[in-house]
Amino acid sequence: MSQAPNGFWAQATADPERVMLIAPDGEEWTAGRLHAAVNQLVHGLRAAGLERGDAFAVVLPNGVEFFTAYLAASQAGFYLVPVNHHLVGPEIAWIVSDSGAKVLLAHERFAEAAVNAADEAKLPAEQRYAVGSVEGFRPYAQLLDGQPESVPEERTQGWVMNYTSGTTGRPRGIRRPLSGKLPEETYLGGFLGIFGVKPFDENVHLVCSPLYHTAVLQFAGASLHIGHPLVLMDKWTPQEMLRLIDTYKCTHTHMVPTQFHRLLALPQATKSSYDVSSMRHAIHGAAPCPDHVKRAMIEWWGTCVEEYYAASEGGGAFATAEDWLKKPGTVGKAWPISELAIFDDDGNRLAPGELGTVYMQMKTGGFSYHKDEEKTKKNRIGDFFTVGDLGMLDEDGYLYLRDRKIDMIISGGVNIYPAEIESALLTHPAVADAAAFGIPHADWGEQVKAVIEPAEGYTAGEALATEILAHCERQLAGYKRPKSVDFIETMPRDPNGKLYKRRLREPYWEGHERPM
Repeated sequence: MSQAPNGFWAQATADPERVMLIAPDGEEWTAGRLHAAVNQLVHGLRAAGLERGDAFAVVLPNGVEFFTAYLAASQAGFYLVPVNHHLVGPEIAWIVSDSGAKVLLAHERFAEAAVNAADEAKLPAEQRYAVGSVEGFRPYAQLLDGQPESVPEERTQGWVMNYTSGTTGRPRGIRRPLSGKLPEETYLGGFLGIFGVKPFDENVHLVCSPLYHTAVLQFAGASLHIGHPLVLMDKWTPQEMLRLIDTYKCTHTHMVPTQFHRLLALPQATKSSYDVSSMRHAIHGAAPCPDHVKRAMIEWWGTCVEEYYAASEGGGAFATAEDWLKKPGTVGKAWPISELAIFDDDGNRLAPGELGTVYMQMKTGGFSYHKDEEKTKKNRIGDFFTVGDLGMLDEDGYLYLRDRKIDMIISGGVNIYPAEIESALLTHPAVADAAAFGIPHADWGEQVKAVIEPAEGYTAGEALATEILAHCERQLAGYKRPKSVDFIETMPRDPNGKLYKRRLREPYWEGHERPM
């Protein structure tokens, strides 16, 4: 087959015996088998009460069930709400409640958090389903058992509603309007054309990061829709990634710089024992990549190492390896379906070479933050929006980032927002004031540090630090928790209450180059 029919469903009809998904345990799923499971899930979710425009949430590892849920939402007009499975019960409960999810589908691996979330969100028992055994949850098989494998009626395109954190500390869902069109009426894999990835063309996509991430699911979904088999990793390790690339002749994947760092740290004998020459596009983003790391990856993997800059909300830039070698440090030029601009604080558009706030717009449609009109309107200039990064465009239209969202921490490619951490810290009675920020970490880039002003009557010291860290374990997902606590007599704030966080952060970065 030289050209892919548009969309997974057309492909499954045309060639149902073609293997389209390799599960983390190595099990092969044909297009026909996956299509049947997707159809059963649509029928099952409708029987559970979902209608067009409704949402359902998933707390799942990378696996067949995650992709079945994605495809079911995509053809039934549902919103799929992927939940970061590192979150704890109250955090998941917020997303389930805020999204209005009518069903929560969880894996037994995350049973404790799922049960706590479902209870806190007051989700009825008949709306809880589990892969494996979770107390109070019905077996996932019950959603499929007895349901027909036939194509459901009234098919219409759905969307993924990802939740992104903000400075308020509460994540907000990015909700795009439903088109009402048949799934096949939209070219579902067109996104990958931005990066030069072509339909079929003997491509194999390796999913090496969690599918709850916006970009990871978007890249994987687009790949499937243009005829690329998917190879799923559950828990990433550098050597296993090399083995899968070699075994399945993987051609493209989505990565973060931390993965580059760990791959490069492998012994040379290990690196040399695997063939990675099949790779055409190792596309990385989500965090700054140190120059020396990127150069080393290009030396090893060649010009397949490519970079993009984007936000969950949309918009973006892309740089090939050749672009980057010609213009080191750039994150690329605007996508054909996007536009980039630099504005100053007064809303004036700046000329090339001038530093300001990076704004983007998507020519394919807008978005809104679910239940947050104020945030939707904020940080917009006309059709452009910003996520608060500072940068400049050169005369050729290449974007260079000079800073990030002022206080955002990026650890292993994951965005961490201090406001949420500080809010949790301040719920402890011993904390009068708190600040959270990133400090250097050799492997992850940054790790979370907390600085605490003790409340009156409490004594700063190791015992109090241990107590505060234990408090955070009950409030925050592991990757958000401070790894250490320092104390300060008085937090540096101006008369209006503004925290001079830079004064706190800078001593920790002496002798280190903070990634920008």
